[in-house]
Amino acid sequence: MAVRSLNKVMLIGNLTRDPNLRYTPTGTAVCSFGLATNRSWASADGGDKQERTEFHNIVAWAKLAEICGQLLHKGDKVYLEGRLQTREWKGDDEQSRRTTEVVIDNMILLRSAGGYTGGSKGDDKNDDDDKNESLPEELVGAEVLTKEAVAEAEDVADDIPF
Repeated sequence: MAVRSLNKVMLIGNLTRDPNLRYTPTGTAVCSFGLATNRSWASADGGDKQERTEFHNIVAWAKLAEICGQLLHKGDKVYLEGRLQTREWKGDDEQSRRTTEVVIDNMILLRSAGGYTGGSKGDDKNDDDDKNESLPEELVGAEVLTKEAVAEAEDVADDIPF
């Protein structure tokens, strides 16, 4: 019997570059972008506060890739869920190359650099309180992008004259 394992990644950070949306030869959407996460701590000897930034390569597929390509921009704060995946290939110089990336299956836009949160337009925010009880503490009370907001953004994109 196989032993169970877990490959789960949850990140909150800011996009380091605009998403790159492209399509495979079979027509499947794939979107890649960078994410920066920060960690800060005080040294054990009571010294100065230190900070370290980690940079992650993120990949989304299919419909989520299209949504990321349309809605995300450099600087946006997002919550991502997915799994780690390592790819290997040979470069043009015949050298073996290897990269580890986070393949996401869930994305929540927390807020953008421009201040857009993607939250609902209604004044009654108490309806979301029940949904937020199971969220991590950092996300409780945050305005998040809803499926309706995604559909609304997709509808508006066709009306833009340029």
